[in-house]
Amino acid sequence: MSIPTVERQRREPLRPIRLFGLFLRVSVLNELQYRANFAIQLFQSAIALGTGLAVLALVFGQTDELAGWSQPELLAVMGVHVLMGGVIGTFIQPNMVRLMGDIRQGTLDYVLTKPEDAQVLVSIREVRFWQAVDIVIGGVVLAFAVDQLGGGVGPVQAIAFATALLFGAVMVYCFWMLLTITAFWVVRMDQIVELFEGVYQAGRWPVTIYPGWLRISLTFLVPIAFAVTVPAEAVTGRLTPETLALAAGFAALLVAITRAFWRIGLRRYGGASA
Repeated sequence: MSIPTVERQRREPLRPIRLFGLFLRVSVLNELQYRANFAIQLFQSAIALGTGLAVLALVFGQTDELAGWSQPELLAVMGVHVLMGGVIGTFIQPNMVRLMGDIRQGTLDYVLTKPEDAQVLVSIREVRFWQAVDIVIGGVVLAFAVDQLGGGVGPVQAIAFATALLFGAVMVYCFWMLLTITAFWVVRMDQIVELFEGVYQAGRWPVTIYPGWLRISLTFLVPIAFAVTVPAEAVTGRLTPETLALAAGFAALLVAITRAFWRIGLRRYGGASA
């Protein structure tokens, strides 16, 4: 990052938000040109939701609870899983896939020459608007689950949920970014999307049902626990202040590591002329 860029960001701390708003408007206009994609996305999301609900019904056709989680509580986990999946598909994954292509093809030069923070630009320039269908569906499922729980969600729980969801999204972004940055060293990264989506499916269930080694892996190696289970714990009254504090600390650590790794990776980048 150049000195003028640093000075500009100090003068305009909200500039990244305005840039995101600009990219969002452009992306929405581009997506609206292909409205048939909305119907396709809605169909795919409906199939995925129906499959998930069918599996949940099969499980609770044999038992009243799973590892201490009731049916409404697991429905809340599913709602958060779908919602977070929508966030990933709308804002995170498209940018990471585009960044991998830019690194491989040498077209990252167009970003690096802009008078803005390069990491910010590569993280906000692509938005898949129709993927936000999953955000809405996940929110509806979560609201239905909360209603089934009967107790409702108080202000403290709502704030805890929003905070946990934010920390989870930050950690998933950092995880995706760290994977993507390895493209500076490894040329072919085409299977990363399928690999992540396969692992992310484990988040349909709370990580507490898994064996200890897998629970740790899904918490600290692939932060699915923080992205899905912890927010679900917030709305079901299971979340403790210690867990939320751990999420905050781990998110901050991942942000610092991602930033350092990004700078190291840029030193490996040769550009289109290399």
